[in-house]
Parts: sequence; C-alpha cells; structure tokens
Amino acid sequence: MKFTDKLLPREKVFRDPVHDYIYVQHQVILDLINTKEMQRLRRVKQLGASSFIFHGAEHSRFTHSLGVYEITRRICDLFLRNYPTKEPGDGLWDDSERLVALCAALLHDIGHGAYSHTFEHIFHTNHEMITQEIITSPKTEVNKVLRKVDPELPKQVAAVINHTYSNPQVVQMISSQCDADRMDYLLRDAYNTGASYGNFDLTRILRVMRPYSGGICFDISGMHAVEDYIISRLQMYMQVYFHPVSRSMEVILSHLLKRAKQLADKMPTNDRSTPYLLMPFFQNNFDIDDYLKLDDGVLNTYFIHWVDSKDSILSDLADRFINRRPLKSVEFNSDTKKLIPKLQKLIKQVGFDPEYYTDTNNSFDLPYDAYDPKKKHHATQIELRRPDGTMVELSKVSRLVNAVTGKQLGDERFFFPKEMLNSVNNIEIFQPIYEEFQKHIKNNQLT
Repeated sequence: MKFTDKLLPREKVFRDPVHDYIYVQHQVILDLINTKEMQRLRRVKQLGASSFIFHGAEHSRFTHSLGVYEITRRICDLFLRNYPTKEPGDGLWDDSERLVALCAALLHDIGHGAYSHTFEHIFHTNHEMITQEIITSPKTEVNKVLRKVDPELPKQVAAVINHTYSNPQVVQMISSQCDADRMDYLLRDAYNTGASYGNFDLTRILRVMRPYSGGICFDISGMHAVEDYIISRLQMYMQVYFHPVSRSMEVILSHLLKRAKQLADKMPTNDRSTPYLLMPFFQNNFDIDDYLKLDDGVLNTYFIHWVDSKDSILSDLADRFINRRPLKSVEFNSDTKKLIPKLQKLIKQVGFDPEYYTDTNNSFDLPYDAYDPKKKHHATQIELRRPDGTMVELSKVSRLVNAVTGKQLGDERFFFPKEMLNSVNNIEIFQPIYEEFQKHIKNNQLT
C-alpha cells in the first residue's frame, strides 16, 4: 500500500552529537515527534542503570529513536538514488515505502518502559507488543497522527515492528543483524560512554548496502566495514552492556521492585511513599494509560521515598540503588555453582536475607544479539553480494566473523553484599563467618 504525506515548507533539523544533523522533511514525522508518547522517551534512559558506571550515559531513548529515523532516512535516499525500482517485482527500492519505514524507525522503541528490561522482567511486559499497541490504539496521540495520513497507516507501521510487513526490505532496515536500530545505538552508546571500540564506519556500510528481493544485502567490497561493525557490537556487549557493576545495579533494582510488590497491599493509603502509579502493575491489572504514566523519574521518586520506609529491606535496597552502593559479584562455573547455597547460608547468618541480597546472573540470558546465521529468525544472515549477483553469507568468507559466529561469550556471576568482603568494618562476632565466606573467593571467582 502506498502512503504519501505533505512535505514541510522547509525541512527541520535537530543537532545531534552522532549524526551532526537529523533532517525532518515530512509533516507526519514532526507531528509524531511532538506527541506525548514520543516525548515520554526523553524521560527514559537508553542504557538504564549503566549510567551508574559510565557517567556520560545519560542519553535517552528519544535521542536514539531520532537517530534510528535519521539512518533509515539516509538508507531510503541512497536506495532511491542508486537502486530505484524499474518494474514491479524487480527487487529494487520502491520509494512509496519510505513513509512506513520512517514512521516505524522513529516509533520502534516507543513501548519501552521505565528502566526498560528490568521492568519487563519483573512485570512480564513486552516492549515490542506495547509499541504495537501504542501505534494501533485509538487512545494515543501517535495513532491519531498516523490516521490523519491514512487510516491504514497505523496497522502497516505496527506490522513492521511485528516483522510481518509485506516488504522485507523495510523490516530489515529496522530489525536485522545489521540495521538502523543497532547501528545507531552502538555509535550513540559508544559516544556517551566513552567506549571508543563501539565505533565503526557507518558511511561505508550505508554505501555498500543495497536492496534485493529477499531484503537487504551488502556489496562484498564492503565486507571489512561490516566485519568491523560485528566486532564493535561484540565488544560493546562485553565491555558495556554486560558490565558486572551495571548488572549488579540491575539486580538491586529488580529486588527493590520485587520487595515493593510484596509489600504493596500493606502500604499505607494517603502516603507519599505509596506507589500509586505502580499499583496496577503490582496487581497485574494495567492498561496502556497506566504504562505511559511511568518513566525513570517516576520510579526514582518512589525510590527516594522508600529510603525512609519502615521496612528495613525496602529502605536499604532503595538506598543502595539511589546512592550507588552496588552488590559485589564473582564469576562461577558448573563446578563451583554448588558452593552458592553454602555461601547464601553464610550471608543469612550475618543478617542479610539471601532472597533480596543474593542472585545469580547469566549474561547470556540478557538481551543479546550475538551474530549466529544458523538461528531461525526472520533475518538471521548478513548476505554479501558478489559481482556476478550471487549471494554468500558473511561468515563463509570472513575468517574474523567466522571465529565469533555462534560462540557464547560472557560469564555467570554470583551477586552478594560487599560487606561480606570488608574485614575492617564488619561486626567482630561475625568474623569467623566472613572468613569462611572469603575462603571461597579468589581473583574475583568462586573457588
């Protein structure tokens, strides 16, 4: 289906530290940016608790969404200039798809909740499903803006998010192994964290990207630029997204919300510390309006109030999160995993409830898009186009990518109160317990 929208009399620009300028040329894009659902993303950090470790990582999902839009806009421009369709079914770019692609790019993260993935884990929400609901619900400003262009536009944009849209080129622009979403967040996260190994040659990748009947592929002449992108992504996961202290803060956040959920029915009415905006989630009875009222600031406000709670666990966990007092963690493996119950008993003996003060975390369970062409997914492989027009999968010709394909890199960690390792300030009566605990820790590993 073809959608058209009026162009702005003069294009608008947003200054951006990653892309220099972000160009807005369509009225619908400007109107979507100004909806309250999009503006909420200014109040949701892109990297959640990672800002406790990388102090520059204060950027929001709003800035990332604009960045994904801009990369998608550039892809559309390059496709239109270099690979415009000549006849139906030729596998080249039909620019009537531009509006759907741009809207989907801008709105792809609009369903992310406060502290994103930790919130999803506790309350069993799904940001992609909520994104589709925001786009298709007649109650939202986003939906009204899209329907002004065409009553069918919301459904088509939601189909891109759901990976069911009829044109795989549009889907793969937004969601594939090398897409606008991943390329923007890697560059933006690298810029804001100072982790320079997240950088790669975006301009070169866009130049060698091209449409074909099965979606999007890359000229084989640009293989090294794509290789660099794959390795940059791997490094960012290992060094930034899976940083042990970041995971520690997420464990505290998860346990804090878990404790609050357990105490919800006992919280006083007409009290500022009672999380009225969270109650629908504690009761598993929320709607889209409840969801859109939440952002990082709302949760942080409740956490500040909970520092003064009469419940010692809630109070302490809130203090640890707000004032950055992370749990300590050590690596373990299948052989040392059996020690964890013993260590939890020792932790309980000195006064910490293991349910709230210990945890295990396997980084492979976190949202990780390791490059694996064997996965059954809508766009699992990065295809390279040879000069004769035949395709070859990236890891078949790249030794570098082949070396990391399908490899699980990461660690399993056991989290516990840092006090268990602090021999100076610990209560003397518990000293034998601390010493027994510390016998099993060496070089940041369980032994």
